[in-house]
Order: sequence, then structure tokens, then C-alpha cells
Amino acid sequence: MPTGAPSQPDDETAAVVAAFERHLRLERDLSPHTVRAYVTDAASLLRHLREAGGVWPAGLDIDALRHWLAAQHAEGLSRATLARRTACARTFTAFCHRQGLLATDPGLLLGSAKAPRTLPAVLDQPQAQAALAPAEDTSPKALRDQAILELLYATGIRVSELCSLDVDDVDRTRHVIRVVGKGRKERTVPFGLPALRAVDLWCVNARPLWATPKSADALFLGTRGGRIDPGTVRRVVHTRLRQVPGAPDLSPHGLRHSAATHLLEGGADLRSVQELLGHSSLNTTQIYTHVSIDRLRAAYRQAHPRA
Repeated sequence: MPTGAPSQPDDETAAVVAAFERHLRLERDLSPHTVRAYVTDAASLLRHLREAGGVWPAGLDIDALRHWLAAQHAEGLSRATLARRTACARTFTAFCHRQGLLATDPGLLLGSAKAPRTLPAVLDQPQAQAALAPAEDTSPKALRDQAILELLYATGIRVSELCSLDVDDVDRTRHVIRVVGKGRKERTVPFGLPALRAVDLWCVNARPLWATPKSADALFLGTRGGRIDPGTVRRVVHTRLRQVPGAPDLSPHGLRHSAATHLLEGGADLRSVQELLGHSSLNTTQIYTHVSIDRLRAAYRQAHPRA
């Protein structure tokens, strides 16, 4: 990695990071979570360059990128984190090149780190049924929590997608919800009668008790009447699953994994599951196929003459 004159002052590199943040948010339309992660990584990269004596912007070359990632690896970061930081570095250098700050794009020479493709624990179907068994409690909070759990499992939507749902996004006649996912891509996801009943109970018997002017059209509310936040949904899921003997402690994303796994076990084709989950690539959906190996073995034993 090159050394020599000190890098530019912090405020100059901070301006670049700020411009990068606007690019990600306004032009790429990435989620707030992704924007925060990429901005943090870009700032870390430039700070590493400065501390190593590199010159900005000329010193941001392939050696500097590799040196930064090697330092991350030495700190013991996971492969998934390193993969994300590699992707960020490539996005950042491409942005700097387009802005005329870099004569060439060193990120093109950076290999793609592969994150391990492992599936977290999922509920089996009896555990899912136990987790969704309605409680005798009919308080507003209990009705809301039941509707959240039913809708998460029925649709496999992300927690951010659930929190952004409005009342009018639920089509009770067609049994579908309108979901705005990553990249503001809209999709329609079906749900069944148990989820419909739970949502109706919440909307008719409980939501009006919590609604305030700040509720607007939000489907799910917090106790103070505002739109529910992801942290509250996570607590709802953790609390319910602790009541199910033998069930793993999952996040809302674990219910998404469980829904996808059970769809495949029930015979759904991979392309349909991709559409339901809102995956842009079928490769992302294929991660679920290995958990249905028992179903594959059963089909093999039934169909193959030498099984």
C-alpha cells in the first residue's frame, strides 16, 4: 500500500462520504439499513487509508482495498461481514470513479468474497401450529400480537414490510396484501383464513382503541398509537416462541424462513416461493431447498426402482 504525504483533512473525505450517502439513498433507493451499513464501511475505509498514510484520492487503489479488508479479517470479523464490506468497497470506488475522483476503478480488481449460505433454524410444522394457537387473552395487545404472528407466517414478509403496511394494503376479498419491498418493488402476497380472522379481530375490536391522529393509516400500532416498529415486532415473536416447548428462539426473519421451508415441503415450486418472498434472484431462494431433503428422500424412495 502506498505511503507518503498525509491524506486530506477529515472534512474533505467526510464530504465524499456524505455524497456517497445521498447517492445510495436518492439514486440507488437502498433501504435505510443498507445505507447506514455502506456509509459506515466507506468511512472506515477512508479512515484506514488516512491512518496508514495513504494519499486521498490517489492512494485508494487495489492494495489499499486489500489492506483494509485484511485488517478486518485480522480482527476476526465473520465471512458474511467481510462479504458485505467487499461489496461496499466496490460500490464506493465505482461511485468515486464516476464522480471523477479516481482515474480508474480499483474495485473492479477486487475479488468477490462469498458469505456462507447457511439457513438458520426454522420451526417444524407442529411448532408453528403451537406458536400460532390463539391465546385466551382478548386484550388489544394480545389481538395485535396474534395478527402480527399470523400475517408474518402466512406471507413470509420481512419485518420492515410488515411495519410499513397500511390498512388499505389488506384486500380482504381477494385474501392478499400489497407489499412494498426492497428497492420499493411492489408485490402481491396471498394469505389464508386464519390470518384474515386475526387481522379482522385486531382492526375491528382493538385498533380503534389505540388509534390517534398520529396513527394515520398504519395497520399495526404501538401502545401509544404510532406505527409499530421492528423492535416491538421482534419482542412479540421472541415472547411467543418462548412459550412453545422445544422451539428455537427465532426472529421475525426466522418466521419468514419457516414459511418458505413449509411451502416447499408442501409442494410449492421454487419460482412461486421466490415471487412470494420478493427475492430478485432465484439463487437466493434456493437456499431453502436443502432443508427439505427429507421430502426429496421420500420422493426418491417412492419413485426410483433401485431405492
